[in-house]
Amino acid sequence: ISPVQETAQALKTLAQAARGVAASTTDPKAAAAMLDSARDVMEGSALLIHEAKQALISPGDAESQQRLAQVAKAVSHSLNNCVNCLPGQKDVDMALKSIGEASKKLLIETIPPASKSFQEAQSELNQTAADLNQSAGEVVHASRGSSSQLAVASGKFSQDFDEFLDAGIEMAGHTQKKDDQVQVIGNLKNISMASSKLLLAAKSLSVDPAAANAKNLLAAAARAVTDSINQLITLCTQQAPGQKECDNALRELEAVRGMLDNPNEPVSDLSYFDCIESVMENSKVLGESMAGISQNCKTGDVPAFGDCVGSASKALCGLTEAAGQASYLVGVSDPNSQAGHQGLVDPIQFAKANQAIQMACQNLVDPESSPSQVLSAATIVAKHTSALCNACRLASSKTTNPVAKRHFVQSAKEVANSTANLVKTIKALDGDFSEENRNRCRVATAPLIEAVENLTTFASNPEFASVPAQISNEGSAAQEPILQSARSMLDSSTHLLRTARSLVINPKDPPTWSVLAGHSRTVSDSIKSLITAIRDKAPGQRECDSSIDNINKCIRDIEQASLATVSQNLPSRDDISLEALQEQLTSTVQEIGHLIDPVSTAARGEASQLGHKVTQLAGYFEPLITASVGVASKLKDHQQQMTFLDQTKTLAESALQMLYAAKEGGGNPKASHTHDAIAEAAQLMKEAVDDIMVTLNEAASEVGMVGGMVETITGLTLSLCLSPQMTKSVTCPDDLGCLASQVTVDYGQLAVQGRLAAHTAEPEEIGFQIKNRVQELGHGCIFLVQKAGALQITPSDSFTKRELIECARAVTEKVSLVLSALQAGNKGTQACITAASAVSGIIADLDTTIMFASAGTLNAENDESFADHRENILKTAKALVEDTKMLVSGAASGQDKLAQAAQSSAKTITQLTDVVKLGAASIGSDDPETQVVLINAVKDVAKALAELISATKCAAGKAADDPSMYQLKSAAKVMVTNVTSLLKTVKAVEDEATRGTRALEATIECIKQEMLFQSKDAPNKATTPEEFIRMTKGITIATAKAVAAGNSARQEDIIHTANLSRKAISDMLTTCKQAAYHPEVSEEVKNRALMFGSECTTGYIELLEQVLMVLQKPTAEQKQQLAACSKRVAGAVTELIQTAEAMKGSEWVDPEDPTVIAETELLGAAASIEAAAKKLEQLKPRAKPKQADETLNFEEQILEAAKSIAAATSALVKSASAAQRELVAQGKVGLIPANAVDDGQWSQGLISAARMVAAATSSLCEAANASVQGHASEEKLISSAKQVAASTAQLLVACKVKADQDSEAMRRLQIAGNAVKKASDNLVRAAQKAAFDKADEDNVVVKTKFVGGIAQIIAAQEEMLRKERELEEARKKLAQIRQQQYKFLPSELREDSN
Repeated sequence: ISPVQETAQALKTLAQAARGVAASTTDPKAAAAMLDSARDVMEGSALLIHEAKQALISPGDAESQQRLAQVAKAVSHSLNNCVNCLPGQKDVDMALKSIGEASKKLLIETIPPASKSFQEAQSELNQTAADLNQSAGEVVHASRGSSSQLAVASGKFSQDFDEFLDAGIEMAGHTQKKDDQVQVIGNLKNISMASSKLLLAAKSLSVDPAAANAKNLLAAAARAVTDSINQLITLCTQQAPGQKECDNALRELEAVRGMLDNPNEPVSDLSYFDCIESVMENSKVLGESMAGISQNCKTGDVPAFGDCVGSASKALCGLTEAAGQASYLVGVSDPNSQAGHQGLVDPIQFAKANQAIQMACQNLVDPESSPSQVLSAATIVAKHTSALCNACRLASSKTTNPVAKRHFVQSAKEVANSTANLVKTIKALDGDFSEENRNRCRVATAPLIEAVENLTTFASNPEFASVPAQISNEGSAAQEPILQSARSMLDSSTHLLRTARSLVINPKDPPTWSVLAGHSRTVSDSIKSLITAIRDKAPGQRECDSSIDNINKCIRDIEQASLATVSQNLPSRDDISLEALQEQLTSTVQEIGHLIDPVSTAARGEASQLGHKVTQLAGYFEPLITASVGVASKLKDHQQQMTFLDQTKTLAESALQMLYAAKEGGGNPKASHTHDAIAEAAQLMKEAVDDIMVTLNEAASEVGMVGGMVETITGLTLSLCLSPQMTKSVTCPDDLGCLASQVTVDYGQLAVQGRLAAHTAEPEEIGFQIKNRVQELGHGCIFLVQKAGALQITPSDSFTKRELIECARAVTEKVSLVLSALQAGNKGTQACITAASAVSGIIADLDTTIMFASAGTLNAENDESFADHRENILKTAKALVEDTKMLVSGAASGQDKLAQAAQSSAKTITQLTDVVKLGAASIGSDDPETQVVLINAVKDVAKALAELISATKCAAGKAADDPSMYQLKSAAKVMVTNVTSLLKTVKAVEDEATRGTRALEATIECIKQEMLFQSKDAPNKATTPEEFIRMTKGITIATAKAVAAGNSARQEDIIHTANLSRKAISDMLTTCKQAAYHPEVSEEVKNRALMFGSECTTGYIELLEQVLMVLQKPTAEQKQQLAACSKRVAGAVTELIQTAEAMKGSEWVDPEDPTVIAETELLGAAASIEAAAKKLEQLKPRAKPKQADETLNFEEQILEAAKSIAAATSALVKSASAAQRELVAQGKVGLIPANAVDDGQWSQGLISAARMVAAATSSLCEAANASVQGHASEEKLISSAKQVAASTAQLLVACKVKADQDSEAMRRLQIAGNAVKKASDNLVRAAQKAAFDKADEDNVVVKTKFVGGIAQIIAAQEEMLRKERELEEARKKLAQIRQQQYKFLPSELREDSN
């Protein structure tokens, strides 16, 4: 909905509400005022929309923007007037005005002489103070009631204030010293200000009772009134023995009582256990103070009595605050409650500051103001404007909305500038109180008031408000014992203080002493009950008890099942298959394993989360027991049954121990004596989970359990293709018995799975088709087995042999029909597999593109800018988000929708990578770092899509509460996060000020996801410790770059660091895991390597986050933190190297001179390429050199393109050799290098790259030769050419590591590399065109006879299935080869050489 539509809807609601208020008002004038103010709002809003339209038509017109701002201000003013017309609001405004008028009495220069005696004035002041304090409480109570109650309470409050002010001025007349008189008047002004704030807070709460934190602010305002009155009474009645302290204490207790009314907002920042400690400490202080009150009353020590009363009052206030906060925490920790959260700003704080600034400005411009009053007003203005600027600064740092961030900063600047201008005029006025200076002061106040009003209006936006907690009925019931005890404590304490006040004057009154003792006992009892209630209601305790009962019940159930198993009486479950039960048990155990750490964390320090986590954990045990007993009932082996049940019982018992430890810990971070028990219980539980998972995996492998029903049936139908072996066995009839038995067993399994598949297939027609075809296959199997039996009886009967062969052929045809039906019912899953393969290819292609970009050879084909591609990238990315939603919803829908969503997502990611590659190329090779950042961003999206497609395939057709659905939602969140990151990166590409920061944020997120997706399975291959050590160098270099980038804060350095970090961490994690899982590495060393690999990654993430923080707040303290972070990474790298040396044992040897090896290998690679090129030249004689263009036929194009590639790669390797010799000549690389590790890594990189170019070129020449002779496909030729291009990019990177970029050798090297890339592209285009033309010429001859046609269909389907399987296997093999080759590359090829 657009803002204009929202405004129109809101105005409609306002009009209806205004008519309702006017109709229910008995005063005609008030009704008319309400309607008039609403009409003003409507007219102003219409004008506002009109001006907004004009501003959109001419966006650069300053005059239209100014008119729009003026109209918006007028609408805001009209809305305020409309709110002020509500019943009760007008009375509050009148009370505020009355207080303001009465406060003018304090502006007089000289206080009139007293007209009453001191005793009368003192008594009157005490009485009016008590009345005003009571009226303040009535205002607080009335603000939660009806508007009429608020009107009466505010009127009475203003009347009592007027009387109190007169009594205060009368008391000021009795003071002898001028300073004391000024102090009394100052206290009266403070009371006036606090009273105005109280009415403003009451007014805000009555308008919006659900406003966040409003109740707490109202209670604070009432307490401020009480404190101000106490200060004045203390000042005026210092000679009254003990009375003032008691009165002050009573007023303070009355003020804090409001905290116990409906506590659904936090009172303080105390945790639950801090509340318990606060109650214990304050109760101890209160006990000592009560004893002191009694003792000092007896001895008549009035000063000590006063101190004890003050201490008791402070302790009681602390007890009340702790009780209020504890009751809030108890309420929100209930599983049915929802905790609130703090808002961005406090609108009421802004409104109060606005009111205070306006009152101070009025005093400034008042002609009757004295110099001291002017300075006091200036102090108030400075204090509140400073608070507003600080609040704006905090809000701008917290918000993620760029518009709000900008608005807060701008508003703070306006307030600060207008305050500075006003202070200048005040200084001038203080020096000379002339009319001219006063007018200047009046003019300077207008911009300040306007700026503060605009800021207050913006801060009152509901978007920035706090959200109060929603406490359930159960949570409210749990709060009540705490609140009841606290209220009882306050009531009895009030009575005790009143009794003590009379005793201190007349200590020889025995009945009063008896009353005091009774009140003391009541206070002690109520505090004891408060402590008991808080301890009993600790968050999570009730949920722990409930969960313990639940798991005890589960343990009893498993014991009953074990007894039944021992007596062979365990009933088998026939309503579900063993595989389904095993899947259910596996998923439940996995979920329990995932919850162990969260429960442990909550038990050690997150009390509010403890109840939620233990309830979640206990909820999984009932399905766990059900599934475990079901699996045991299906097993035939008695020992296996007992193993399953015993391990399940062990898991339940370890969970029970965990819950007992969690209950004892209770989420208290200070209860360190319980933390060891919690950690031990968590470890036992993890071991129990691991044991049962091992048993489950073994059982699953024994029964051949497959992930889904369709895969199971497909395997069974393929196994039924054993029937052709029967046709071969006609010559060996003795084998027929075994084969017939195997067919019988396979069909039995197929029938069970077929029934389930037919039941779950969508649409129903597919299920009916599967059922029929499986039945037909069964009939065919019956005939086949019968004929096999007949042939065994008469092995020489040729007629029976022919019948057996026909039956076997019929079974094969029927198996094909079953498979085609399954494919039709499973096309969504098949589409997911195809899409995942396509995405895997895209990721590999992006890796190659990153190599070209790093080498500086990724250029646009024409003069286009990034802006030409930006919109296409954004549009395609948004389309991919829609495809993501379709994938997630497709998992719960039918196979058709899933197939459509998978195909659409694969198509869209292909388009997205294409447009991003074009966009990266348009940036130009002058900025390779930004190119790599952009390609990495789309690579992250492709990886996330691959994970999402895999999760979708697993979740397809599952229930909404299945664990795979949660994994799907998690994968979808990661997908959306990565697409959002791509969009931010695209928008930041052209912004030099932010693109480094954006690249760093994307890298941090990528590394976190890399850690998250790290599998616990062993890798496909192992690597050497030497390779592991080489990988750690990349981390060291990246760490140094990160620290340097943080100190320089240059965006270019940041981008370079981001790209380097991503690659270094990924390589380290992969190599660390491969080295750790080497078969010769001990378990201890493996665990140590994995631990320090994770520690290194975590430390590096902290380092990057610290660099990001330095960029945002570049202070010296933040930069000093960089060194500490880098030390943590360096420590982890040192441990990794020591671990690698432990893997090597005593086999550490120094390598030979690497530079000589590099030179030899380069020359050898060049000779190999030249030999291959000569062989290619002999294939076909030619009269003159040709170019591969469209005028040649296909064979000629292929030969010429291959010859061009061979010549270009030969030149490239020779150029690389020349560049290497040039480095030796310059002394950059010595024949015996100073740093053998550095130059060795560079030389190894050069050697490896040269070998790859030579091997790829040789393969290309062989493929070209075979293709011309008709022995090889165009696909092999295309693959060979692409491999040449990829290996060329690696050689360029290796050569540029230490070279002078401006040297002649490097220039020739770059030209040679471009020539190879161009020649490879020509060959790929030629081969693709030939393949396309060939596909158009293929014709299929369809047989006309029925039987022949059916056979032709079956043969085509069989070939299709075989090709699909071969394609999938080829893709997996290619991915493994690429991974292994990449991981064995030297580090120089995998680091940014720039």
